[in-house]
Amino acid sequence: MEIGVSTASLFMRKYNEDALPLLDELDARTTEIFFLFFSEYTEEYGRFLKSRLGNLKVHSVHVVTMNYETELFSKNERAYSDSVKLFKSVLSSAKILGAKNYTMHGKARIRKSAIYDDYGFIGQRLAELSRVSREYGVSVCLENVSWAYCNRAGYYSEVKKYAPDLRATLDIKQARASGYNYADYIAEMGGDINTVHLSDVDGNGAIVLPGKGVFDFSELFKRLKDVGFTGDMLIEVYKDNYGETAEIKDSLDYLREIKYKIFD
Repeated sequence: MEIGVSTASLFMRKYNEDALPLLDELDARTTEIFFLFFSEYTEEYGRFLKSRLGNLKVHSVHVVTMNYETELFSKNERAYSDSVKLFKSVLSSAKILGAKNYTMHGKARIRKSAIYDDYGFIGQRLAELSRVSREYGVSVCLENVSWAYCNRAGYYSEVKKYAPDLRATLDIKQARASGYNYADYIAEMGGDINTVHLSDVDGNGAIVLPGKGVFDFSELFKRLKDVGFTGDMLIEVYKDNYGETAEIKDSLDYLREIKYKIFD
């Protein structure tokens, strides 16, 4: 188990190939690579990123939802087929990079008339995508996201009935945005949690780097330990939630001190 940083925290600050050496310099140790654009969905780019890792381990990969993930759940066979090709391209890079997890949002909840809670269809599609990902040595991890499929506690367990190999990514800021206590998601996802996205919140409710706010990380880590969590935890904040990138190192040190007390 390690605590690291998602390259999403550097979105619009640095491209992945420059974010990785910076995170290595900050002693991030492990990372989730946030693939941004179609030009990055290639094995060539994956090999390029691998050459930039230094001492970093790649725990997981993640993509911009609207680029193709929404269409992975389309009933239009052509849209689905084309999207799976992109999905496989990212999985190929994940394999090259040694990533074992794919953080998935699923379909974005942007149309009022759409059906987002067809658990049978969605679960069966997640089962198929999990089968595809296993061919690359990667687990699909459905993330709780306030504006996507798993937008509330209870959703994951419904689709899991149809997708036994499905795993989970817990994001505590998204739990807050959904209006649910993160503990509800931990209780539901339990031992399926492979990845955790970490952030803090100040007294005014604004997202800040861990250690800069009022969130109780000791309680979070204890709850994760209670369900047998052994994955990696990654700082994931937005580019305007902090000042200098050097502040990330302070957060890593802060979180690791708590981790050592609880997990080690």
